[in-house]
Amino acid sequence: MAEPGIDVEGLYQRYGPMVFRRCRQLLRDDDAAMDVAQDVFVQVLRRRESLREHYPSSLLYRIATNLSLNRIRDRARDPDLPGDALLDRVARHEDRDAPLLLQRLFGRHPESTRTMAVLHYVDGMTLDQVARECGLSVSGVRKRLRGLRGTLKAMEAL
Repeated sequence: MAEPGIDVEGLYQRYGPMVFRRCRQLLRDDDAAMDVAQDVFVQVLRRRESLREHYPSSLLYRIATNLSLNRIRDRARDPDLPGDALLDRVARHEDRDAPLLLQRLFGRHPESTRTMAVLHYVDGMTLDQVARECGLSVSGVRKRLRGLRGTLKAMEAL
């Protein structure tokens, strides 16, 4: 009898390398990237009955991005974990308000907006590429990023 929901094993075979590359790109650590890539497929396995296979690469890319960002955030909280030198410097910088600023900034917007910001500003994807990846129109992505910039400007004015 077949398992209900999407074919997780098939997704792993087809998209596993893409997920790993995405995690490695953000985490800059092969071991951490492998752990997070496996976590991506564990999440998909747990939710296989409620997920749809319409755009599996977009779904997996988004999950990999979010889990990698979560790992980076956790890394900043635990100084014993090896991490990216830049992230470590930011986390240990005398300005202890920087992580709070990011938390306040992103806390005012949906998590998907954070993903869009990383895809566009960090990964250098075009608005069109981000829109396709996130399942929105280019104007929708532009609007979200404009709102994020507006929130940042308002916070800087305080």
